Amino acid sequence: MSENESSWWSTFTTWPRAVRISTFLVLGLVLVLVAGVATAVVLVRRPLPQTEGERALPGLVSDVTVLRDEHGIPHLYGDSDDDLLRAQGYVHAQERFYEMDVRRHVTAGRLAELFGESALETDKYIRTMGWRRVAQQELGLLSGDTRRALDAYAAGVNAYLSQHSTSRIAVEYTLLGLTGLDYTPARWTAVDSLAWLKAMAWDLRGNMDEEIDRVVASVGNDQETVDLLHPPYDEQRHAPIVAGGTVADGEFETGDTVGASPEAAQVLAQVQQGLEAVPAMLGRGDGLGSNSWVVSGERSATGKPLLANDPHLGVSMPGIWMQVGLHCRTRTPDCTLDVSGFSFSGLPGVVIGHNADIAWGFTNLGPDVTDLYLEKVDGDTWTYGGKQRPLRVRTEVIEVRDADDFVLKVRETRHGPLISDVSQDASSVGANAAAEDREQGRESPPGGYAVSLAWTALDPSPTADAILQMNRASSWPEFRAAASKFAVPAQNLVYADTEGNIGYQAPGRVPIRQRGHDGSRPAAGWLPRNDWTGEFVPFDALPSVLNPEEGFVVTANQAVVGRDYPFHLTDDWDHGFRSERIRTLIESKEKLTVDDMVEMQTDEHNAMGPILVPYLLDLDGFESAYQREGLDLLRDWDFQDSADSEAAAYFNVLWANLLRLAFHDDLLPRIHPTGGDRWFTVVDALLDDPAHRLWDDRTTEEVREVRDDVLRQAVIDARDEMTRRQSVRPSEWSWGRLHRLDLVNQTLGTSGIGVVERLLNRTGHRIGGGSSVVNATGWDASDDYTVTSAPSMRMVVSLADLDDSRWINLTGVSGHPASGHYVDQTELFVAGATLPWRSSRDAVERAAEQTLVLTPRG
Repeated sequence: MSENESSWWSTFTTWPRAVRISTFLVLGLVLVLVAGVATAVVLVRRPLPQTEGERALPGLVSDVTVLRDEHGIPHLYGDSDDDLLRAQGYVHAQERFYEMDVRRHVTAGRLAELFGESALETDKYIRTMGWRRVAQQELGLLSGDTRRALDAYAAGVNAYLSQHSTSRIAVEYTLLGLTGLDYTPARWTAVDSLAWLKAMAWDLRGNMDEEIDRVVASVGNDQETVDLLHPPYDEQRHAPIVAGGTVADGEFETGDTVGASPEAAQVLAQVQQGLEAVPAMLGRGDGLGSNSWVVSGERSATGKPLLANDPHLGVSMPGIWMQVGLHCRTRTPDCTLDVSGFSFSGLPGVVIGHNADIAWGFTNLGPDVTDLYLEKVDGDTWTYGGKQRPLRVRTEVIEVRDADDFVLKVRETRHGPLISDVSQDASSVGANAAAEDREQGRESPPGGYAVSLAWTALDPSPTADAILQMNRASSWPEFRAAASKFAVPAQNLVYADTEGNIGYQAPGRVPIRQRGHDGSRPAAGWLPRNDWTGEFVPFDALPSVLNPEEGFVVTANQAVVGRDYPFHLTDDWDHGFRSERIRTLIESKEKLTVDDMVEMQTDEHNAMGPILVPYLLDLDGFESAYQREGLDLLRDWDFQDSADSEAAAYFNVLWANLLRLAFHDDLLPRIHPTGGDRWFTVVDALLDDPAHRLWDDRTTEEVREVRDDVLRQAVIDARDEMTRRQSVRPSEWSWGRLHRLDLVNQTLGTSGIGVVERLLNRTGHRIGGGSSVVNATGWDASDDYTVTSAPSMRMVVSLADLDDSRWINLTGVSGHPASGHYVDQTELFVAGATLPWRSSRDAVERAAEQTLVLTPRG
């Protein structure tokens, strides 16, 4: 998943408008506390699930045993796939149903039913794109086996709901009830599970933000400057995933737009602002990305492959993943599962992990699967091919808590829905821009510019078939057959098996565009030559490699393949600083152990350090030793962004100030530098051009600044900022005090009510790493140093001995704040530690601390 991707795969992190609870909640909580602390404790602990003894689960054919270890990680044992997936639905509901329920409200565009008008803008965007409508269509495309799996899973969820009152499902429902919300969760359906795939695809949709950024950056800048701010991928410095390759006879073979008018820019900037109303289910921003790599037995101390994966997603409480094992007591045609790994609550099966024969990991491929089109719209018609054509129109009714229903009119061109319709600002700007065009004698649409969205995820696909097929695959051909069903979001898949094979496969539905339209900028929708061809890159032509000669595969969102590849995937790759560091670490050892792989995942080398520090140390002209004290720290810095490092703290603050001084005067606030991989590349190039106009401060008309002026001021400003934030003594600085990991509940954690936030949130973890670092704890240089994204989990699989594998979750398996497993993995995660990943029956039984038997008997 790349730092330019908006990512694989949940959590609800940056909500554009905090969902706030009414003052009635405060009164309600006061009454509860007055009634007694014991009562409050009971209310909070009431939803904790039963984890021992026996419990009825109607619909089972045979008993399912649930073994939980000291961290509450469940392993399920049954006699049929149907029983196992029914039990998985039950266990997910036990631990995470509120999270599941909020997710389905988001993906259905129904958040306002729970949270009122503050969530209406989000609902309008989701309804306009029609996520749930697409999911309903996808249900009919799935195999019978996948349909049965989804139905069994839903039945397990619903069995849990039928056995528990709302207040016993999650404490969040009790809190919402105190505000006057009379709510009972609806039954779970297969479509609820499928709709979640739309949220994953949205966050990992590719370069849509970059399309807008290029146009917005053109305001006040010429094309040369815009190109410098969006540099191409340098495959000479940072190797692609697959070394060479072309397409012959339809199979991949390895070799070892619109003018940038101010009016268009205004419309697109408003659309971009509006799209931020959509909750970032997985996170958002430059910090998003993922690492995965696999090494062969020849490079492994075990003699068999080792595979590592750590998806970098948004941070929240609870974390996106729930660890689980699904095991058949005996493998039969009706019972095929023996899989363990990381699951999404709300979705059956395991998304990332291993079975008895193979292991796999994901990072986001990041292909360009979205395009924005500027449309000339007049009323309910639009211009296309020189003619006015009718828009497709439908009506959506959105129920709003404590307010009247909102009637939404959704309009679409052949390219997709008009997302500008749900942004009043964009609509008014578009109308004003058209009026200005007419005043200046320029051609303009009568009703103003509109913006439509073409996106592969809005076309139904059988992606859900891929997940269970991967869970059951036992060989490279079977794994590739499963991957061929993975339409959206497109991912980089790494693979290893117990036979000693390693591999890489790029799946996904990637559109083929007409010549002259590369998707890097919004296109003129009225010109048919800008349409997609209607065809997609064939699966067999997508990059793939089995057992590469160098003995390893690294994917960290860098370019997949070189420029000789005949199909256009994207130009907006991650720039490869993480991937190149991982390659360096792999090549530094002849034989890698499991511990080596784990240590690599927490490597904190800041690639910008060796680039920038020499220029900083050459500076002169400082007025005092005080101003140079920060620079003195950098002389011996090892370039590691360690939590306890004084030098890392100073360097990252200096980096943020450098970006502010160099670029804020050149760019609109919406596209100020966030500090990730692209900005490493931009500044690297500018350092070699000390008189470039971007170094000049446009607000100082009588002075022309050059590179060293900006660097010197960044040194001074960073020293002053560290003094204000931490201490006048550099020896007392630390990166972790600035770079904090705050885990915030997905909805009520931003209520503004202290007692609620203290109950639900877990904040203040001091952590190392940073943006474009292997330990990718991303932060936004245009805002603050707080962690915005992080490795959502870490895993290392040993194909020589699966019980020798390691894993860790960002939070814990439970979504209940009263549970001991709410954040019982977080401190270990922050420290870079991992847990034993037991998957064999003997190992799981030895580690089990709780046993629950789910039985068909009432």
